[in-house]
Amino acid sequence: MKNKKVLVAGAGKSGVGAAKLLLAAGSSVTVYDGNEQLNQDDLFHKIGTKIPVVLGDVSSGIAKDYDFLVLSPGISVNAPIAKAFSNYGKEVWSEIELAYHVSKGQIAAITGTNGKTTTTALVGEIMKCYYDSVFVVGNIGTPYTSIALDTKEDSVIVAEISSFQLETIHNFCPKVSAVLNITPDHLDRHGSVEVYAKTKESIGMNQNEHQVMVLNYEDEITKKMAERANAKVVFFSVHNQLKEGIVFDQNTFYIIEKGIKTEVCKLEEIHLLGEHNYENILAAIGISYYMGVPVSAIKEGIENFKGVEHRIEYVDTVDGVAYYNDSKGTNPDAAIKGIGAMNRPTYLIGGGYDKKSTYDEWIDAFDGKVKKLFLLGATAPKIGETAIAHGFTDIVYVDSLEEAVMMAAKEAKDGDAVLLSPACASWGMFPNYEVRGDMFKDCVKKLKER
Repeated sequence: MKNKKVLVAGAGKSGVGAAKLLLAAGSSVTVYDGNEQLNQDDLFHKIGTKIPVVLGDVSSGIAKDYDFLVLSPGISVNAPIAKAFSNYGKEVWSEIELAYHVSKGQIAAITGTNGKTTTTALVGEIMKCYYDSVFVVGNIGTPYTSIALDTKEDSVIVAEISSFQLETIHNFCPKVSAVLNITPDHLDRHGSVEVYAKTKESIGMNQNEHQVMVLNYEDEITKKMAERANAKVVFFSVHNQLKEGIVFDQNTFYIIEKGIKTEVCKLEEIHLLGEHNYENILAAIGISYYMGVPVSAIKEGIENFKGVEHRIEYVDTVDGVAYYNDSKGTNPDAAIKGIGAMNRPTYLIGGGYDKKSTYDEWIDAFDGKVKKLFLLGATAPKIGETAIAHGFTDIVYVDSLEEAVMMAAKEAKDGDAVLLSPACASWGMFPNYEVRGDMFKDCVKKLKER
C-alpha cells in the first residue's frame, strides 16, 4: 500500500476504517462521499487527521488520478463512482479485500442470508476458548480494516461477510468459508436471486483443496454450491444423517469424520432456541473444528454462548407480557424464524424499508399465533394487502415504533408476547436495525417505569 494513491468511497464507519488503515500503511488517501453537506470536521476527527475530501457528483475521469478505489459496502458497484473506476480499468476493492492484504493470521469467513451474526458471534466465542488472539469482525459491527494492523501470524479472524462486501473481492481467501443459507434478499441491489446467490458463493472462489467450505445440506441452493467448490466441502444438517459432516440427532450435536461419530454437546446444554439456531450451532461447530479447535473447546464455547442482541432477544416482562426484540429480522425469512420461536399468543410489530421482498410466506407463518399485526414504514400498505389476501385482517397501521409498542401494550394480556420482528430493513426510519432495536427496548423500559 505504500505510496499508493487511493480513493475511499463512503464516509461512514467502513470508509473511516479503510482510510485509517491506508494512512497507517503509507498510502495517500482521499475520501469521497455523495453527500455534499457532509460535516468534514467530524470526518477528520474520526480519521484523526485532515485529508482531501471530494463531495457530490464526480466526473468519469476521476479514476485517472488514483491507483484503485475502496468501496464501502453501502455503495453499489453500479454507482457512478464505481463505474468510473471500472471503465478506466482500475480495480475496485471492498474493505474486506483491503484488510485481507494487510492483515496476518487465519480467517474464518461466514455469509448467508440469515444466521450470519449469531453464527459469527458463536464462532468467535468458541475461538476465544482455544486461541489467544481472536478478532470478530465484518458486518457484525467492527470493520475488518480497524483491526488488520493488530493481527499477528497466530491470530484468528472470524468475519461476517455480506453480499455487498463480496461484490468487490479479488484475492480474499479464508481458511474456512461458510454459506449458511440463501433466501431472496437485497434484490433491489442484486437484481435476482441467482446473482445474489452467486455473489454469496464467491466467498470461496479463491480457496483450494487444502481449505474447507461449510455448506447447508438442507438448502438446495447451498447444497449445489458443493458441485463448484474449490475447497473440501463439509455439510451440516439438522434433519439428514450424513455419512460425513455435522449433524443433529436425538437432541445431540455430532461431528462425523472418516466414519467416526463424535458428540459435541446436547440440547439441554445450550441457550439458543429454535431450529434455525440449531443450524447456526451446527455451522459453528463445522467452522471451528476445521479451524483447528478441539471438541472440548467447541463444547465450552457453545455452552457459554447466550445469543446476540436484536435477534429474538428477550427484553423484559411487563404486566405478564413478554417483550422480544428481533430487529435483526430484516427480511421475511428471518422474521418467520422470529415467529417460530414464540411459544405464546403474540402481538407482532412489522414493516420498514422496501427491499422488494414478498410477504406471503411470512403471513402464512402466523398460523394462529399472531393475534394482531402493527405495521409501520414504507412497506406497511404492501404487507397489509398481502395479509388481507391471506385472510389475516387484524391489522393496525401506526406512524411510529413508539405508537406500536404503546398500542400493543394496551391490548396484550398476561401470558401474551409483543414481538418486534419487522421483516424489513430499518432504512428510511432508522440508521440501522441496532438503533431500531434499541428504541424498542427503550419503549419497553418506559412501559415498566409507568
